[in-house]
Amino acid sequence: MNPLTRRQLLARSGIATAAAFPIAAAAGENRADAAMRILVAGGHPGDPEAGCGGTIARYTSQGHDVTCLYLTRGEAGVQGKSAREAAAVRSAEAQSACKILKAHPLFADQIDGATEVTATRYADFARLITAANPDVVFTQWPVDGHPDHRVCSLLTYDAWLKSGRKFALYYYEVDLGSDTQCFRPTHYVDVEATEPLKREACMAHMSQDPAGFYTRDHVPMLRFRGMECGCKAAEAFIHHDQSPPGRLPEH
Repeated sequence: MNPLTRRQLLARSGIATAAAFPIAAAAGENRADAAMRILVAGGHPGDPEAGCGGTIARYTSQGHDVTCLYLTRGEAGVQGKSAREAAAVRSAEAQSACKILKAHPLFADQIDGATEVTATRYADFARLITAANPDVVFTQWPVDGHPDHRVCSLLTYDAWLKSGRKFALYYYEVDLGSDTQCFRPTHYVDVEATEPLKREACMAHMSQDPAGFYTRDHVPMLRFRGMECGCKAAEAFIHHDQSPPGRLPEH
């Protein structure tokens, strides 16, 4: 799918109320079939796919609208390429991955390896999220070895505060310890059926040795989280308990 422009985001409107949805049961006031707007924020192309790819595929298969918001275009992520060249490569990979997951790519256009937390950056990121008008937002966990991941988490948290804590806020993990640390899930999504789409979306990031990182990091993580919640493969999340309860994908 083509990237969303800011104009297109600003043209979107409407408000939906999120409802609680743990792994097996729904509660709250929303109709179970009500379409929602979901936003998944990540520091780099590949982060939303790695942390939430199976969940994204479940949402879109059920008719919900998903936007992947990339803080950077991966300018520092391709060995032997200039920042401009790497950004072009990784932006195209993100668009291909989103097409597989039936999501919309959106870029905040900070610089990989030089991301900032400033008043201006807070305001810019909050405007993007406000324009998307999400019911549920997923972002990276702030206790993380990569500074860009931490920045993404803080910018999203600030946008949530600026929204009046309106949307459901969840945190996701990208591995089992080398980046994401001290992660204690509150919710799980069974992604056994959509794992092939998650894998395909991750493989779209060809510049990042996807076969290596997927086999090393994500296959064990999916199995481990699945064992925790009683299924074969799961993605795990932490719900911010001061945010509204959000409706996770239905079985």
